[in-house]
Amino acid sequence: MIEPFSESLVSTGISFGTASYGYDMRISDDFRVLRPDASGVIDAKRIDEKLFDKVTADVLELQPHSVAIGRSVEYFRIPREVLAISFGKSTYARCGLVVNITPFEPEWEGFVTMSLLNSSPLPIRVYANEGIAQVIFLQANSVCDISYRDRKGKYQSQHGIVYSKVKKEK
Repeated sequence: MIEPFSESLVSTGISFGTASYGYDMRISDDFRVLRPDASGVIDAKRIDEKLFDKVTADVLELQPHSVAIGRSVEYFRIPREVLAISFGKSTYARCGLVVNITPFEPEWEGFVTMSLLNSSPLPIRVYANEGIAQVIFLQANSVCDISYRDRKGKYQSQHGIVYSKVKKEK
């Protein structure tokens, strides 16, 4: 279900691995950072990838009031009878970092793409290969009628950082 999987909580640095009732996932060293000189509009229906710089770093220094997109180290395969929900770790929240991740639907799989928002007036250091968010797994009493895989979800089996995708209007 999770690869690579850490059976116990690794507490050196910002913790990751199996927690009491979930799993603390890590962020990779691959980021897309909104360019400080970017202008225009960010449109979820038509993301202009030129607005973002590709950054590979062990430590990302996210500037005040700026946005970056990252991805998990772990690849997830969610069972059909499970819904997973992720929350940013309090260690980062206490610094002003907001981590936004949508639920992982039944039978979704892939690396998790996440948004990082520095809501503080100071730079925040984000450490690659350390914990970024906790995933909580909720098991349903019955299996869903239609899973993410059944719907052929647009983010199924995503690798790397995936920008927003919206079906073209007819």
